[in-house]
Amino acid sequence: METFFSFLERRVDDCTSLLCIGLDPHSADLEYPTATAAYEFSVNLVRQTAPYAAAFKPNAAFFEQFGADGWTALKEVIHAIQDESERMGSMIPVILDAKRGDISSTADAYARAAFDALGAHCITLSPYLGRDSIDPFIKDQEKGVFLLCKTSNPGSSDLQDIPLEGGELLYERVARLARTWNTRNNIGLVVGATQPEALARVRALAPEMWFLSPGVGAQGGELELAMLAGLRKDHRGMLLPVSRAISRSPNPARAAADLRDQIIHIQSGMEH
Repeated sequence: METFFSFLERRVDDCTSLLCIGLDPHSADLEYPTATAAYEFSVNLVRQTAPYAAAFKPNAAFFEQFGADGWTALKEVIHAIQDESERMGSMIPVILDAKRGDISSTADAYARAAFDALGAHCITLSPYLGRDSIDPFIKDQEKGVFLLCKTSNPGSSDLQDIPLEGGELLYERVARLARTWNTRNNIGLVVGATQPEALARVRALAPEMWFLSPGVGAQGGELELAMLAGLRKDHRGMLLPVSRAISRSPNPARAAADLRDQIIHIQSGMEH
């Protein structure tokens, strides 16, 4: 039976891309601050960038701010991604950026919401409640999770860099645990592209796992440095989410294609 990451890798092969398109309908980017406008903004991006997308990553918060209508719009955006995938003949994974994390009974409800009600294939989670808070999301190996490990925001060091006994940092402990939990090939790690040193350290601890590495573009992450630090030996294993640098471009399709080509160029250079 297929696992989430075998599904993702098939899409990576189909589109020759590690680019993950972030769907973040900021109110400032919308014609009107409504759920309908958020839907139209997102679907326009999907239709323009789908050929270059290894995955799409809708951020739940930008839809939830519109209440029940926003939730409906998010579900319709995910359906639109599925429709575009079917049109192209290659299914594109949807990673719901929701950063959930709660006790197991609540986590079970969150998992049903993400996977059954919305139709997402994967979700971002906080691992700080431990293994039982993760289990409801990974019991189906076809559904995936990315666990927050070393995030791209400036304040990430407040907690994630706390040293433990023996000198190990807290984010490194998360990586070690995640590797032991990944028995179904459906757990990955969020490691920011703004943190090349952390990327290298986590890659050494989890050489085979997939990373979701936000921060390229608006957050200041440098693409080549991040890829050199974070890619696996096979020059894969890393999704690079980009949102504003594409959505705010005059030509989102061209911006996505250019980024995809930059990624391929960097990968090719690593082979020599």
